[in-house]
Amino acid sequence: MQRRKSAIFFLVFGICLIILAIALNVGWILLNLQEIALLVFGIIFFALIITGLVLNTIFLTREIRKNEQQDAFLNAVTHELKTPIASIKLYLETLQKREVNEQNREEFYDIMLADSDRLLATVEQVLEASKTREKSRELNYSQIDVGKLLVDSADLVRNRYNLENGAVSVSIAPEKTFISGDLTEIRTAFGNLLDNAILYSKNEPAISIRTKLRQNKMIEVRIRDRGVGIASNELKRIFRRFYRVQNAETQETKGTGLGLYIVRSIIKKHGGKILAKSKGEGKGTTFIVQLPVVS
Repeated sequence: MQRRKSAIFFLVFGICLIILAIALNVGWILLNLQEIALLVFGIIFFALIITGLVLNTIFLTREIRKNEQQDAFLNAVTHELKTPIASIKLYLETLQKREVNEQNREEFYDIMLADSDRLLATVEQVLEASKTREKSRELNYSQIDVGKLLVDSADLVRNRYNLENGAVSVSIAPEKTFISGDLTEIRTAFGNLLDNAILYSKNEPAISIRTKLRQNKMIEVRIRDRGVGIASNELKRIFRRFYRVQNAETQETKGTGLGLYIVRSIIKKHGGKILAKSKGEGKGTTFIVQLPVVS
């Protein structure tokens, strides 16, 4: 509602400026440009009006874009919440009303547990996005072994998606490297990157994780997949809140548009940076994370 009011305000403001500009031009015609002082004043005033129109158009466009992204986010979250709830309800009703053999019963339990995990993951992602916007929130800093964290994250994601060991390969730099940060948040950041790499991979996922200690006392982590890839004009936008890449392949994968926004917020909060590289659609993506090491 607040965004709609803002959009209406800028639209009305733009219309008023256009009417004022027309009135000013008509006044110039009536006066036949006889007064030089009025002409100079009019030119300056007209330039200000044009500037106001340009700024108003920019603000209005941003508001419309934010409204569209917010609507897309609400639709995505609604779907991500509604689908597993409807699935769990269906299987519970089946168990309640019908006699089910033990094998089917176990299968139903597995499906309901998977739907519960999906539901919980969506809620946690929304809550994490809210936390990253709290500037006053204190972090629980500790020394984190980057190599161990990445190996544990790889094992976790293999188990979560029932992947073979070779689906996620890890190559850690020989130097034992530590960073200072909140373990829960750093684990969330790399977990989101690995989830993305798998969800947007075609057929069998093939993810590689590589680390390198740079000369500027930064540890560089590269997470590469062979998935759907990203167009060059989308690479910087993907870290925006609610933003999702617009193409046929990515639309098949449901999401909230918060995962990469959360990752960037966490990495930035820990004094690091993140960027994405891709040769284009269908050619995979590499995410590069750099974090300061503890000497």
